Amino acid sequence: MTETRTLSLAEIEDLSFRALVAAGTLEKSARALALATAATEADGVASHGLAYIPIYCEHVRCGKVDGTAEPVLARPRPGVVTVDAATGFAHAAIDLGFEALVPAAREQGIAVLTIRNSYNCGVLGYHTFRLAQEGLVALGFTNAPASIAPSGGAKPVVGTNPFSVAVPGADGQPALLIDQSASTIAKSEVMKHAREGKPIPIGWALDGEGNPTTDPNVGLKGSMAPSGGYKGVGIALLTEVMAAALAGATLGINASPFSGTAGGPPRTGQCFIAIDPGEMSGGSFNIIVSELVEAIRFQEGAHLPGDGRRSRRLAARGDGVAVNAATLAKIEALLT
Repeated sequence: MTETRTLSLAEIEDLSFRALVAAGTLEKSARALALATAATEADGVASHGLAYIPIYCEHVRCGKVDGTAEPVLARPRPGVVTVDAATGFAHAAIDLGFEALVPAAREQGIAVLTIRNSYNCGVLGYHTFRLAQEGLVALGFTNAPASIAPSGGAKPVVGTNPFSVAVPGADGQPALLIDQSASTIAKSEVMKHAREGKPIPIGWALDGEGNPTTDPNVGLKGSMAPSGGYKGVGIALLTEVMAAALAGATLGINASPFSGTAGGPPRTGQCFIAIDPGEMSGGSFNIIVSELVEAIRFQEGAHLPGDGRRSRRLAARGDGVAVNAATLAKIEALLT
C-alpha cells in the first residue's frame, strides 16, 4: 500500500513555492506555479501536481526553463493579446496575459490570448476554470512535444495536445468543465506508471511499430494512443494550429521533451479564447446551460465533465489532500 501524508492546500502551496525558489525561480513565477500545484492536487490530478515539482526544479537548474524569465505582453489589436514567455514558466505568462484578456473580452464580447516560447502549463483546465470564475466562457489549447503518430503511421508528429472548455456557473464554480487530451490518457500518467514500475492498461500507448503495449517504458519510446483513433489525431492537429501556429510557437515535432534534461527549452505555446456570454443569447445563456447540465445530472449513472474534480476540490478545502510520501520526500530533499 502506498504511504501518504495529508497536507492542507496552503501547505502544498508553501512547499511547492519554497522548492521552486530554492531551485532559482523568481518568487512571482514560483507563486503562480505553486498556486496551480495546490489547485491541481485539490482536483485530484496527482500526476500533474506535486509529482512535477522535482521535474520543474530540475528543469530550472539545467536551463530547460528559465526561472528568472520575465514574460512580455503586447496588444497588436484591441481583441488580441500576445505574450512572449521568454522560455520561462507558462503560468507566469498566462497570469500576465489574463490581466489584459479578461477586460478585453468584457469590453468587446470576445478576445484571444496567445503565448509563445512557453513551457508545460500543467492542467489546462486550471486556467480555463479561472476565466469561467470571471463569468467568461473559456476555450484553451496547449501543444506539447510530439508523442502521437498520425493515423496509419508509427512516428509521432503531434503531442497529446489538450483542449479545455469552461462555462461559468452561478456559484463561482464552472457549470461545465471539459479538459481532455488528444490521447486516450495524458502522457504524464504513463510516465507516472513508468516511475512506479507498474504496467499500463491496453489502449494507453503503442510500441515503435504501432502495436498496443502494457509496458510504459516501451510506450514512452513509441506513441501515445490517440483518443477515438483518427478523431484524436484531428483534435491534436486543431490544437497544434491554435497553440503553435497562431501563437508563433514551436511545433510539437520540433519541441524538446517536457521530461528529462536534454534539448533545451521546448518553446511550445498556448491559446485562450474568452467570450462574454451576456449579450449573445438575449440573456438566456445561463438558463440554456442549466437545462443542458441538469439533463445529464438527473440521469442516473451519468457523468458530467468536471463534476469529479468539483467534488474533490470542494472537499479538499477542509480535508486537505493525501499526498504520496515518497513524492514529498523528494521535494523536501530539494530544500536541504
